[in-house]
Amino acid sequence: MLSTSPFHTAATTALRKVTAVMDQSTLHETAELASRIHLLDDSTVPDTPSELTDALRSGKVLRIGYRDRSGADTLRDIEPLGYVGKGQDWYLIGWCRLRDGIRAFRGDRMISAQSTGERAPRRSLRAEDLDIAYGTLRPVSTGEKDSQTPT
Repeated sequence: MLSTSPFHTAATTALRKVTAVMDQSTLHETAELASRIHLLDDSTVPDTPSELTDALRSGKVLRIGYRDRSGADTLRDIEPLGYVGKGQDWYLIGWCRLRDGIRAFRGDRMISAQSTGERAPRRSLRAEDLDIAYGTLRPVSTGEKDSQTPT
C-alpha cells in the first residue's frame, strides 16, 4: 500500500535498512514468502506532488491547487494535520483556510502544492473530526499503544 502513497521513498529506504540487518536464512525465507503474495490493482496511481511527503514533518502551511469532484479548480492554503489511505487513494487531512474547517484532499486531485514557509498553528485532530461515513479508521503506529488519532 505504501508504494502508491506519498511515503513511497521513505518506505523503500526503511525496507532496505531492515533487510540489511537480516540474516541470510531469514532474508531468503521472507523473500520466498513475499514472492507468493500479490496485490490486484485497478489501475496505475498518478503521482502526487512531492511537497506532500514533507507536509506533516515540516509543519508548514501548503498552498495547493485542487480540482474537486465536479472539476472546479481552487487555490487553497492548508494546515497539514494527517493522512488517511483507502485502497490506492491517499488523502491529506488539513485545516482548510478557505472553508475554515477540517477537510480531506485526495492526492490525485492536487494539481500543485508548495510550502508557503509559514509555520502552521498546532491543531489537534481526532478520528471523530473526520466524519467518515463508512469503513473503520485504523491508525498506523509504531508505538506500544495505538491511538485513535491519525498521524
